[in-house]
Parts: sequence; C-alpha cells; structure tokens
Amino acid sequence: NLYALDPRGVPTPTAWTLGWQAADALITRYLQDHGDWPKRLVVDCWGTPAMRTGGDELAQAMALLGVRPLWENGSGRVTGFEVMPASVLGRPRVDVTLRISGLFRDVFPQQIALFDQAVRAVMAEDEPADVNPVASALRTDRAELEAGGTPAAEAERWASARVFGAAPGAYGTALPGLIARGDWAARADFGAAYLEGSCHAYGKGLEGVPLPSLFRRRIGGADALVHHQDQREHDVLSTDGFMQYEGGFSAAAALANLYHLDSSEPESVTVRTLGEEIARVLRGRAANPRWIDGMMRHGYRGAGELAASVDTLFAFAATTTAVRPHHFDQLYDAYVDDQRVWDFLAQSNPAAARHILDRLTEALERGLWHPRRNSTGDDLRRRKEMSA
Repeated sequence: NLYALDPRGVPTPTAWTLGWQAADALITRYLQDHGDWPKRLVVDCWGTPAMRTGGDELAQAMALLGVRPLWENGSGRVTGFEVMPASVLGRPRVDVTLRISGLFRDVFPQQIALFDQAVRAVMAEDEPADVNPVASALRTDRAELEAGGTPAAEAERWASARVFGAAPGAYGTALPGLIARGDWAARADFGAAYLEGSCHAYGKGLEGVPLPSLFRRRIGGADALVHHQDQREHDVLSTDGFMQYEGGFSAAAALANLYHLDSSEPESVTVRTLGEEIARVLRGRAANPRWIDGMMRHGYRGAGELAASVDTLFAFAATTTAVRPHHFDQLYDAYVDDQRVWDFLAQSNPAAARHILDRLTEALERGLWHPRRNSTGDDLRRRKEMSA
C-alpha cells in the first residue's frame, strides 16, 4: 500500500505520544529481565512503517535518548528539538544507535539530520556518566581515535555518529542471499555480512561514510536490539525482512537480547523477546490448522506461504538462538506429518513441497534442529525420494 504524508512533520505529535509509551514499555521490560537500566540500544528504523505511523520508531529512539521534538504551530512541521532534563526523565539516558533501511534513508533525510543533531546535543550536556552514557561513549571513542592518529575534528564527528545503514543506493542486507545459496558455515558469517553492509554512517558531513570499526563497536557494545512492528499484515515468519535486521544484529553481536515491540494496538503496546514472538506466530498462524485450511483454499499460492514459513524459521535458526527444536517440530507435524496437508502440498505445488523437505533436512544436517522423534530423519529421506 502507498501512504502520503509530509516528511517535514515526522515524527508527528501522535507518533511522539506512542513513541514515549513504547520507550517506557521497553525500559520496563528490560528492567524486569536484567534488573538494570539499558545503557546502549540499537533501534531499527524502516521507511514504510514511518510513513504509516508518522515516525513511531524515530519517536521511540528520541524518547530513549531524552529528546523531545518541537513542532511549528499551524503547519505541524518539526522545527527542532529540546533536550529534556535528566530529572524529568527519572532515569539515565540511553545511547541509541539507529540502523536505518534504505527507504528510510531516501525518504527521510531531514529526520536523519534531526536525530544526528539531537545526539550531538545530548553529548554536549554536562551530566555524570551514569546519567548520560552517550557523552561518556563520545569521550572514550574520540580519545581512542585521536590516539590512533585521527585528526581531532574527524575523531569528534566519527565518534558521535549514531545513524548507520547500507551504502548509498544499496538496500537490505546480504543475508537472504547467503541463506538461499547455502554458502555459510557458521553464524559468524551472517554477522560479518551484516556488519559489512550496515556500517555506513549518516548525518552532518557523513553521507554514507563507511565506519566499520565504529559500527562494530556500537553493535558489540549494545545491550539489546529493538525492532518495532506497527501492524499485523505481516509477521516475523511471513517475510525475511525481520530476519535480515534482527537476525543480522544477533549474529554480529552474538547477543540474545532481541526485543520485538508490537504497537499494532496503540492503546496496549507489548514488548516481547524475539523468541516469544516466534512462538506466538507459530501457535497463532503458521502451525494453526485454521490458517493452514485457509491457505489450502488458495492452492499453489497458499502452498508457497507454507514453504515461506519454514524458510524464514530456518533463517532465524541460522542467525539467532531464538528458535528451539520444538518450533521445527511444530511445522513438521503440521505440514509434513499431517498426510492431508502433505498431499495438498505435493499436488498443488510440488516445488514448495520439495523446498520444505530440503529446508528441514538442512536444519537437521546443520544441527539447527534436533527432532523429538528419532524416526524424523528417515521419514524426511523417504518423502524426498518419493517426490524426486
């Protein structure tokens, strides 16, 4: 779908309200999980969701940082920002790094500039390190860069970079290609691809400048990744977009703290871990008999949707630790072991049926799946021989 808005009004006042609530919900969940405030977070920012919501993700990032947008009366355009006092926040500021999509980079250059300015304003605040980890990180990174021979002005600018994405003109990540070709040996291969494709900095004087070592520092030092989902037209297993960003970060950071923030019902923002979200989608959709029956009414195309769920679950298992063996068991039982569903797949879309068998077999061979039944491997081989 296409959406029309004036980019100069992003984030909107409504988006700011929801972004503030989302930031509060996220911090509450992190406190419950870890018993401490988050200090460094990576927040994904996508273009199409920003068009739909008016900038929820950006507003959340600004709220975590402790910065409030300012709007012009009448037009509603964003004219700047104000740094909120730490006493008003009632918590430490969060050092936020944005990982922007290619579409966000192209459509919202003003918002990139706004966030970049806000980060540098917070870095200039005279606050203790335990209150302002953003300024503390700037001092540390700047000193290391200068010690390595970087001129002072460049060291200051590079150390303050907090907006990263693909190179100018590039989109997405290289992860889907690695999955499709199978030319990977370990999770670290995905992490290397994510780092290489996402290390381009944006902001004042930084129009896609590659800063791999600094981006690696931002990812490696992050406490968690936050991915915002504003609607239920898609989910984590229906498209590889979520896997590219959440899986890529997980592989690069070797970190299991992946938070999937659901604001599809704005009055009730919910924060789940990626593992919880995958389990919810499996139970509610991918392995749900009612959904499967619905897909069976769509013949060839419906069979393709079943194969896509297996494919994406496999990709998450390859890039993260959020997938458990029983998750694969659920799809195997629902798609392969159920003779009625398997007959539908084999007759309506033989290519999708073979793909499901190939992906499940690869999950077994790579050690991503340890079935609860010892006979599962033999059953898969038998079905592959019959479908050859």
